[in-house]
Amino acid sequence: MNMKKKQANHSSLLPLYPLLYEEIVRRALSEDLGLAGDLTTDAVASPQDSASALIITRVAGRVAGMDAAAYAFHCLDSGLAIEIRVPDGMDAASGETLATLQGAARPILSAERTALNLLAHLSGIATATRDIVALVSPYRTRVVCTRKTTPGLRMLEKYAVRAGGGSNHRFGLDDAVLIKDNHIAVAGGISEAIGRVRRRIGFMVKIEVEVDTLEQLETALKEKVDAVLLDNMTVETLAEAVRMAKGKTVTEASGDISADNAASIAATGVDLISVGWITHSVPALNLSLELSPRA
Repeated sequence: MNMKKKQANHSSLLPLYPLLYEEIVRRALSEDLGLAGDLTTDAVASPQDSASALIITRVAGRVAGMDAAAYAFHCLDSGLAIEIRVPDGMDAASGETLATLQGAARPILSAERTALNLLAHLSGIATATRDIVALVSPYRTRVVCTRKTTPGLRMLEKYAVRAGGGSNHRFGLDDAVLIKDNHIAVAGGISEAIGRVRRRIGFMVKIEVEVDTLEQLETALKEKVDAVLLDNMTVETLAEAVRMAKGKTVTEASGDISADNAASIAATGVDLISVGWITHSVPALNLSLELSPRA
């Protein structure tokens, strides 16, 4: 495998272990190639044909997913020479070359769509995250993602959030407790739900409770939970909730948070704002691969 990366000290973003994305990439390639392989490329390009290619962004944005994209090409040909010019976590200008490829034409053509799909999707998430993080930057509030992710892509999508400057909420149902309104309904109340959880979980597991009103918040604070999710509160109510919880627990605002209201929500002093649409509804970054045959 021949891959060079542009050196960058722009970010504390840690790369993913390949083990975490290799299966995802292989599954995507298998879905595209099917049982018969790439009928078009195999007919048009011979095994001896070589090419150079550029991955270019058509719009400005934050890059995420370069390693996964490169792996898609290397799955089909480990001998391809790939140079990553804009690493994950860096911003690219419109028209900028993100990576170059050189080698056999067939694997470049056959892996193109899988690589670009992943790179464009993850870069779209990173770009949206970057933009909302910028809006709340005057405050101490952190932007976190949710479990509203594409099935099978959660690890990569949450990584893209980090590439955009955001933080991750829990990765799944098994790494933290979040008691939501339906759990409270089943248990018959907040205190009962918390009590049931504490009798079941280990001492290392944190507990967060969703509350809709200041009365519910008061109950949750008496139970000394680790965090409270302040759901769909007005800015005025949210500010009062933050005042009540200050010094007692972590506060998280959630529900209909957008570019229009993120700054005013952060101004209340809330610790976190959780945003589902940065993983489930953002447009992909517009990318293309331009290939030139080599003699």
